[in-house]
Amino acid sequence: MKGSDMAAQFRYYLRVRYSECDAQRVVFNARYADYADIASTEFLRASCPDFGFIEYHLVKQTIEWKSPARFDQILELTVSVTHLGTSSFTLAIEFRVAGQEQIITRAETVNVLIDAETMQKTAIPPELRAALERGAPGMVTDHAGYLMRT
Repeated sequence: MKGSDMAAQFRYYLRVRYSECDAQRVVFNARYADYADIASTEFLRASCPDFGFIEYHLVKQTIEWKSPARFDQILELTVSVTHLGTSSFTLAIEFRVAGQEQIITRAETVNVLIDAETMQKTAIPPELRAALERGAPGMVTDHAGYLMRT
């Protein structure tokens, strides 16, 4: 995906903290799931104005590592919806070092909407389906202050 296409997607920026790394100053593998979860939450907050009403469970997550992220790097995660089912939605998260095109990690999460009272899966309501289909193109959440420096 070229830079202009990346800008059309939702983007989340974070800085890798020391406590998230191993002794070689490389991000510990389990942290990528944390990063994917935070980026997914920020994507849902940006794309769904009534985010507070969404109750869902993660039912599957896959992560593919291509190269490491390191201490103090700023990571850019792009998030997009790749599938909408009756009760499920799949998010794709691509990780890059900010300002670079190379994907260093990919994650995919399959989530199922649930009823908070019964904990049973429930159909995605039309307004949420429309928000997920629309996504959050061009929206950014920058927890690293990256855009202020560029």
